[in-house]
Amino acid sequence: MFFSGHNGSLGHMTEHSLFRVAVPAVLFASAVSVIAAAWWWMGEGVPMPLSPLARGEKLYCVSYAPFRGTQSPLTPPVQIEPWQIEEDLAKLSQLTDCVRTYATEFGLDRIPEIAKRHGMKVIQGIWLSGNAEKNQTEIETAIRLARQFPDVIRALVVGNEVLLRGEMTAQDLAGVIRNVKSQAGVPVTYADVWEFWLRYRDVYEAVDFVTIHILPYWEDFPISAQESVSHVDSIRRKVAAAFPNKEILIGETGFPSAGRMREGARPSPSSQARVIQEIVALSKRDNFRVNVIEAFDQPWKRRLEGTVGGHWGLFDADSRAFKFAWGEPKSDHPAWRRQIGGGVLMAALVFGVALLGRFRKVRSISAPAPLWIGVAVIATLAGTLVPLAAEKMPLESLGAGGWFRSIVLFALAIACPLAGSAALMRAAAIPAFAQVLTRRGVEFDCRLTPALGLLLVAVTLAALQVALGLVFDPRYKDFPYAPLTAAVTPFFVLSLFLRRPGGSRALAETVAAGALALSLVYVAFNESFVNWQSLWLCGLFAVLAFTLSRARDARG
Repeated sequence: MFFSGHNGSLGHMTEHSLFRVAVPAVLFASAVSVIAAAWWWMGEGVPMPLSPLARGEKLYCVSYAPFRGTQSPLTPPVQIEPWQIEEDLAKLSQLTDCVRTYATEFGLDRIPEIAKRHGMKVIQGIWLSGNAEKNQTEIETAIRLARQFPDVIRALVVGNEVLLRGEMTAQDLAGVIRNVKSQAGVPVTYADVWEFWLRYRDVYEAVDFVTIHILPYWEDFPISAQESVSHVDSIRRKVAAAFPNKEILIGETGFPSAGRMREGARPSPSSQARVIQEIVALSKRDNFRVNVIEAFDQPWKRRLEGTVGGHWGLFDADSRAFKFAWGEPKSDHPAWRRQIGGGVLMAALVFGVALLGRFRKVRSISAPAPLWIGVAVIATLAGTLVPLAAEKMPLESLGAGGWFRSIVLFALAIACPLAGSAALMRAAAIPAFAQVLTRRGVEFDCRLTPALGLLLVAVTLAALQVALGLVFDPRYKDFPYAPLTAAVTPFFVLSLFLRRPGGSRALAETVAAGALALSLVYVAFNESFVNWQSLWLCGLFAVLAFTLSRARDARG
């Protein structure tokens, strides 16, 4: 009886130990499965409509600016070498028979000559601004080019969105157009956002044809990729009805491949591919001409319009590769298989650190199942979002300040899950900001505790910088939801499981929580409730505010 009872007890203990060991293994496998499924879903190719172009057919025209890398018209003097234009037009000649330019300076006056060698046409732009002297130089150069290359230059565009920028009056602009028209010997037009054509009849009377810009993403009420083609169709018909006696050229239309959402308009590679193909198909069906913006991504535009400004090109800025194939599915995350690998590695590190932390605490890897569930949540989100943060980092980083912020956020996205999982297994609660920054009257029982506190300070400062930026200067700000989610989640999990008892409400954390709460209300309403990127970030602000509100300072 004695041995029988003893063996039964030993068997029960063994089964219990095996269960404790099996829990982290099962949860790790579950985390890996979720990570893999999430990236498979995100990386799957989005179906596209049938190609709008027949075999060998080309686009009517594409906007072209030759600036690469750090080259920018905003920081003259910059002079584009002819060989650079030669390379670009050789590539573009496979896609289109025409390029639209916007100015003649910076070496762009060489484009008609080079285009002629490639059998291409040019819609030549004249850049007008509030500088009368520069305007005259632009006009004289463009007229000279029109006379020199009448078989290349299809038309002159006298000014681009100068009314939108408020740099000329409609009457003065109409006078300039008539002056150019009397000398050029080619058709003359003006290009602006479609609303401005409806406001200024004087300009319509002066041009040979009307050139309108319809950019669904930049509308006052942004249009999603799914609704873009119907929007372009309705606007073109509206303008054509207002101006029935002249041709309507859509001088700019397209969609960005990267950048922040504006209401329901989400830039992505698949969105860009769909919008362009559907608009080209519409133009063929209804027999109107369209110029797509633009040939190559222009990094310099990011200084004016944020991340999205640099990603309107059909060709990538760095690789100069075409971004999609006509009629074929387009993935928004073509490297998703490698990102699964990176995500699994991140999850393994989180679980590994948790195991090590538990072993150093109690000399055993056995721990209550709820704690391992917390680790699994941290690992799953980190494994899914750290690769996404790595993908977005080069897209959303501009200049030293932008790169510094992105690197800090990415470092926090890695460090916080690791520290948080170890702290969870070691029962190391989050210290108050005042305790970790001043070390006043407190001795930490674990070296991990002050590091944990410093990480939360850094995450809070980063979140406040993002939140206040979206409150006071939101138009071109990105939504860094991926790294912030990976960084905030571990502290939220810790706050649920471990709470430092006693003491008064921590002042610094309370103020930060209040600022985040107020910011998220404004951001949610300002960005609209169809902008899921904004809502995700607002949810993070709420989670972090909740976590901070639970902080307590030391007694006394």
